[in-house]
Amino acid sequence: MMDRLWRKAIPEARDGVQSRVLVWVMGTVLVGLSVWTLLLGWPMTIHSPLFGAVAVSACFAGLVWRLRSATPGGAVSGGMTCLLLMFGTASYGDSIARTALTPLLLLFVLTFVSTRAGRRKKAKAGLAESRRGRSASQVIANLSAAALCVTPVAYVGIHAWARFFDSSVPVQLWIEEAMKVMCLAALAEATADTVSSEIGQAYGGAPVMLLSLRRVEPGVDGAVTLLGTVAGVAGSVLVGVAGAWAMHLSARVVGISVGAGVLGLFFDSVLGGTVERRGWLGNDLVNFSSTVFAAGVAGWVYCWLVL
Repeated sequence: MMDRLWRKAIPEARDGVQSRVLVWVMGTVLVGLSVWTLLLGWPMTIHSPLFGAVAVSACFAGLVWRLRSATPGGAVSGGMTCLLLMFGTASYGDSIARTALTPLLLLFVLTFVSTRAGRRKKAKAGLAESRRGRSASQVIANLSAAALCVTPVAYVGIHAWARFFDSSVPVQLWIEEAMKVMCLAALAEATADTVSSEIGQAYGGAPVMLLSLRRVEPGVDGAVTLLGTVAGVAGSVLVGVAGAWAMHLSARVVGISVGAGVLGLFFDSVLGGTVERRGWLGNDLVNFSSTVFAAGVAGWVYCWLVL
């Protein structure tokens, strides 16, 4: 029995192709970075609190699978993301709680609760999440950008980007914090997007289109509700504060990350009401684009304010 009927503007076959391409491209990147991290980082972990990073990532993957929050492929993708986030944000001498693992776990809790809130009502309307959990493409769409922000890929990109800012501050002194800011913004956006959508569909009533403020049926691409938006922003703030504590970030940096995450939430709605509603992009690519947008905005604002 199908979990729900296909309700999207994009043809199901095209949406499937886009999701598979996203999984093959970003999944390959995650696998490569995870292997590279283990090969180069393992000698370091023997003498640091990150000795159990692999075990923690495996447990995280197993947990989301056992709770039916993700399919096996989604759980593996989440485990790789967890590993990269811990290695990329660790500080020598700190516990694994003082890494991006903390906001990632909070993101998981908030999305888990909101996805199951009003499930019967959402299932009756054909809007409930699959009982098998989120697929690999959904997990990658929401989390891979955050993971990339704290890897050498982002370091090289930010280092090249820094030449556009006239600053006497050496890049090495701020680039690590910039990577954490971008990572946290992507996590904040992913939280806000999922929480706002799930809470809005369950309790938000009739949504409106963000661009026209015209009332539409629940589940329409690009539609928003006031309650859902407030819940999403609140979730974004919680993740931002937790991430700031875990990664030793200042209050100003929290504001940048959360602000960028909220802008990413509205950017997601704009994409949903335009390119997604016209059938050009599927939901996975829209979600991925929104997390990238949030990370990019956070990085630009950070450089503009700090340098």
